[in-house]
Order: sequence, then C-alpha cells, then structure tokens
Amino acid sequence: MFEAAQRSLPPVDYVSMIRSLYADRRVMMLGALSSALVALVAGLEANSWVTQCIAGAFVVVGVARNIDMKSFEKAKLADDDVAGAARWERRATVGAAAIAALYGFWMAHSFLFVNTPFSEMASLSVTVSVLVGVAGRNFAIDRLVTIQVLLMSVPMAIGMLLDGSLHTAMLSLVLIAFFVSLRRVSANIRAILIKAVHARVEASRLASELDTALETMQHGLCMLDENGMIAVANDRAELAFADLMGGNRNGRPFAAMISAAAARGTIPQQPAARLLEIVSDGGGGKVILRFAGNRHIEVTVSSRQQRTVLLFEDITERVKAEERINFMAHYDTLTGLPNRAYFAEQAEADLERRRHSKNPGMTMLMIVDIDDFKHVNDTMGHLIGDRVLVEASERLSRALGRDNLIARLGGDEYIVYRGGGGVTQEDSINEPQAILDAFQRPFSLMGEVFSVNVSIGIVLSSDPAGILDDLMTRADLALYKAKANGKQQAQVFHDEMDTDYRYRQRLKSDLKQTVADDGLTLVYQPIVDLKTRKVVSCEALARWHHPELGSIPPSLFIPIAEETGLISDISRWVLASATAECRNWPSDVSISVNISARDFRNADVAAMVNDALNSSGLEPSRLELEVTETALIEERDAATSILSKLAKQGIGIALDDFGTGYSSLSYLHALPFTKLKIDRSFVMDITTNPRSLKLLSNVAQLGKDINLKVTAEGVETEEQLALISEHTKVDQIQGYLFGVPLPKRDVAELIVRMARTMPLAVATRRRG
Repeated sequence: MFEAAQRSLPPVDYVSMIRSLYADRRVMMLGALSSALVALVAGLEANSWVTQCIAGAFVVVGVARNIDMKSFEKAKLADDDVAGAARWERRATVGAAAIAALYGFWMAHSFLFVNTPFSEMASLSVTVSVLVGVAGRNFAIDRLVTIQVLLMSVPMAIGMLLDGSLHTAMLSLVLIAFFVSLRRVSANIRAILIKAVHARVEASRLASELDTALETMQHGLCMLDENGMIAVANDRAELAFADLMGGNRNGRPFAAMISAAAARGTIPQQPAARLLEIVSDGGGGKVILRFAGNRHIEVTVSSRQQRTVLLFEDITERVKAEERINFMAHYDTLTGLPNRAYFAEQAEADLERRRHSKNPGMTMLMIVDIDDFKHVNDTMGHLIGDRVLVEASERLSRALGRDNLIARLGGDEYIVYRGGGGVTQEDSINEPQAILDAFQRPFSLMGEVFSVNVSIGIVLSSDPAGILDDLMTRADLALYKAKANGKQQAQVFHDEMDTDYRYRQRLKSDLKQTVADDGLTLVYQPIVDLKTRKVVSCEALARWHHPELGSIPPSLFIPIAEETGLISDISRWVLASATAECRNWPSDVSISVNISARDFRNADVAAMVNDALNSSGLEPSRLELEVTETALIEERDAATSILSKLAKQGIGIALDDFGTGYSSLSYLHALPFTKLKIDRSFVMDITTNPRSLKLLSNVAQLGKDINLKVTAEGVETEEQLALISEHTKVDQIQGYLFGVPLPKRDVAELIVRMARTMPLAVATRRRG
C-alpha cells in the first residue's frame, strides 16, 4: 500500500511530499487544540462526558503528532532517502488516521446520542472544514486522503442517516457526495502534480542529455537567435571563438565577431565574408576557415525558424592528410621532384600553349639514367642507393637552370623538359654536358666514396604539334644508343634511331610469333679437351632465321627476348631440345645451356631444368648451366639459392665470359661453380702481346687453384692453341678452330670424327 507514491513520483519529489506532511507543526497543533476546545464546549453544553473525553483525545493525539513531527525535523531526511520517507509516511498515516477517527466518532456520537443542535452543528462544521484541509494538504498521498475521508465521512453518514430526521438524512447524502468530490478533487490535483513533476523530470533529463551531448561531441556547436546573437555555444565552440576574440561570447553579435577577426587578419577575408553571407541568407553551406597556427576549421551552417546553428569541426589533420596525398600524387616522396604523372601534366600544358602560339620555338627533352645503379644497390645496400637517388636529383637541379622542369620517372631515371621558346641547338650540347660534369665529383655517402655516372638521351623538337609520348620515346631511343656506346655520355636523337626503333618493334612482334610457332633453331658449338682433342661438351645456341629479314644475330634478338620476357620461353625450349639431343651423343659428351638473368627473375629455373632432365632422361651430370656475371649481379639472391640446389643434383655450373664483369672473385667464392669460361678478349692478342698471354695464364691458374675446370673461348688459330697449351693450365678450348656452331646432325658427326682421329693425331705428335 505504501509503494504507490514511491512508484509514481521521482525520489526527490516523493521525499518532498513526505516533508509536506510534517510541515506547519504549529498549525497542526493549533487545529487539534481548536477542535478540542469546540468539542469541550459542546460537551459542557450538552452535559456529555463522552464529548468531553473526545476533546481530551484531540489534545492527546495532537500532542503525539507534534512529538512525531519534532522527531521528523531532527531526522534530517535526505532528498533521495526513499526508504526513510516510506517509514515516516507510515507514521504520518497512523497519526492522520487517529485524528480522522476522532472527528468521525465525534460526529456519529453527536447525531446519534447527544442530539443538541449546537453539538451537531459544531461537530459537522469542524469535520467538514478539516476534510477540506485534508484534500488541499495531503492530496499528493492518495492513501492518506482516502483513509481520512473514509474515517470521517462514514461515521458522519451513519449518524446523520440514523438521526431520525428526514432533512438530516437528505443533508447526509449531499455531504457524502461532497466528501467524494473532495477526494476526486484531491486525485485531480495529484494527477496534475504528477504530470507536472514528470514533465519537469523529462525536461530536466532532456536538458541534461543535451548538455552532455553538447559537451561530449567532438565538434563545436553554436546557435544564433533571430537577431544573430550567440545564444548557445559548447566548450569546443568557445575554444574556436577564443581565437577570434576575447571575453564572453554569449549574447554578442556573431557577424560583428567574424568581421572584427577578419579585419585583424585572424581569419582570411574571403572565407569570412562567405560565412557571413551564408548566415545572413538564412540558408546552409560550408566554409573552411584557416586560424592561427595553421589550424583549419570547417564551419557548417544550417538555419530554421529564424535560428541558425553553426557546427565547428577541426579538420587540420584531414587537411594535412589531403596535402600529403596531394603531394604524393604529384611528387616523388624520396627526391621531392615531380613524379611522372605531374611532369606529364605540366609538360603537356606547355606543349598545348605552343600549339596556340605564333612563335612556338623549340622544345628539348632529356632522359637521364644512372649507369649501373643496380650494382650500387647490390654492393652497398638500398639505403645508400636511396641516398644516391636523392643526391643525383640535387646535382641535376643545381646543374640546370630554373627554365627546366625536372622530374623522376621512376627507378634510376630522371626526365628534363624545357620549352617556352627559349631553347637553342647549343642547349642540347651545353646542358647535357653540365649534367655530365655534375657527376664527375665522387659521391661520399655514409662513409663510402664511389663514382656514379649517368647516360643521357636528348631530343629537340620544333614541331608545335609534338606529342609528349613521342618525345619521350625518341629520348629513350637516344638514351639506349648512349648506353650501347659505352655509357657515361649524352646522345641526341636522330632519324636513324627512329628507323632502328621501328625495326626493333617489328622484331619484338615477330619474335613473339616465332617463339609461339617453335620457329627458332638450335646449333651446337663443340668444346674440346686440350689434351685429348676430343669433344667433351657442346654449347647449345639459339638461332633465328627471319623469312623476310634473313638471319637475325643473337646479339640482337636475345636482348629483345629479355626485354619482352620471352627469354624464359626460349630457355625452356633450349633446355628441352638440347638435353634430348645430348642423349644421342656418346655418354662422355655433355651439353651446356645459357641461363639469363631474367630467367632467375621471372621463371622457376629449377623446375625448368628438372622438367627437361625428366623429359629427356639425361643424367644431371651431363648438363652444364652457363651464367654470366650480369645475371649474378642483377639477381644474386635468387641465382645463389637456385644454383646451389641444382649443383647438389650433380649439374655443372659454369661462369661464362669471366673477366668482363664487376666482382668475379667474390662470385667465384660464393657460388658452387664447377667451370670457369675465360672470355675471348683474353685470347684475342696472345700471339702478339706477351702481357696478354701472361694475364691469360694467371687467370687460368686462378681457376685451377680453386679446383675449377677452365675453358678458353675464342680460339681461332693453331698459333693461339699452341701458346695456350704450352703456357697455361687451360683444360678446354672453344672456338672456330675446332668448329663453328653446327646443326645437330653435323655436330654429331663432328663428335664421332674427332673421337676417332684426334687420338691418332695426338699420338703421332707425341712420337714425333
């Protein structure tokens, strides 16, 4: 019964209602004493000792309630102590019920037993007045009002109905209706109170949630009233305003604050004017304001019903990220130079201006490539390689004037464009030379001192309808020519290069079709043992006979195959064909196959070799793979891993063209070589230059010292053969003296013939 008020009211309001029951202690005591006095007078007038006792009971109950109310005052009930309030409610209910019962008993006794007009009128009037007070004072506690109304009205109704007077009985019915209406009024007042309390609580909750939302939201929020005054601003908005003006902002005109900040230069004029325009129009939009400290605030404006809300979002990090993204989209992150895309955009814009110019003049485009940059990376590490790229870009920028647009194409290539009509023929000589001179000074990086050289391809154009891609293609052709001529030089494009380019493009297309159609052929060059003069091995060499262009030399189509990625298909075909052919030769004759650097990069060399051996049935010991130092430099890690696995299978590994690369000795130590093939350049002039013969002898001795078979390439005369035999420790000979590369039928015959005749010749020579 005592939980209804607790459920219908918030704790603080329920406690307040209980406090109201104990309020006005003096008024309560005065009422009790007044009722006692009236009852005493009525008892004396009617000579009724019961009525007089009722008067005494009023005093006793009043005093008891007074004591209870004093105890409540001392208890200091907390605002949220619902349990304590419930206990005090029960005590108040007991006291109120006691006094109400006295009033009811007094009325019933007066009408049933005393029957004097004064006694009846006194009890009725006092009880009715008390009931009215109960409805107005205790309305918040429904059960209290109900108990008091029942305890007063029921005895009164019984006494008046049984009084015997018709008028009294009729009056009792009216009073009963009145008493019921009093309870109804009390209930209505209570409902209004509870509704108001709930509305206040909801409003308080919404206000609290709004405050929480405003203070915890990541953005600043400000609301302007219909006069443009700042009505609401959260802390983040206040922080934004602090950069605009000092002091309190609430109640101040927003437009004046923004105008003053723009006038002082705190924020830019144009965005400030745009913001005020959006606010004054009563519409919506966004404006970005740049504050001091390079902070960027995005202000979102929305208006409704003459109110304007501004949302302030700090987008500094977003702006910085966008700037970084924009920089990365236009510039190379390592060197800070424009990247390929941004370079193309700027160069195309200049070419477009030339197309509409009356005096377009000439343009110059240069591609600058660092020579042997991969060697720098492999030998010194990528960290130094990156530093080389940075310093190279700085040297280029210092060597060239401001009129040049310099960019990094990617990797170790840079591109330079100069337009604007100020280019002369002399510039195509002077500026490349300035670049070459800039790289004459050694690089000193991280304790390492070394030389870095560049090659340059140049194209000049006076055609106003020129296309950037065409210029780049021609400069690239000139660069290719500079590389082919020995590097560390500049080459200007001329028409013959374009012819060569178109020729190469045709070869690329035709070679692809030839490889797909199995149109290549194999020839075999014998490798002869110096002592027995028997063929001990043959090197398989690919040949291409073009139906229209005739024989295409390997020095031309092999680089094209490497460039286009066809080399691995060719290597796979050579391995399969050569191992199958070797099965037809004597068991002491092996086959040697060249492996390209691109094979280590793009193909599974181990799988390719094993597939060929499995397909042909050739013993692994009869296969020898030849690799150049270039392959080892470009793909050192892959080559080391793959060749080590193949060597464990018994496959021979030969270092081809020894002496023409960079780090021969280090590779000899690190990789599982079984043979050293000395390049033909060491043999070429041994008959006329004793120093060359000495060098050849020393190189052969080096190979023998580390237990390698040594083969000398390019032996073409008997005189060369005799010197090699007498003064060196070369094991095998390869060259035109013993045979040019031959088709498979011819080389098979040569192997058999030399196996029969050479031993006789050797024996005869020894006897002689």
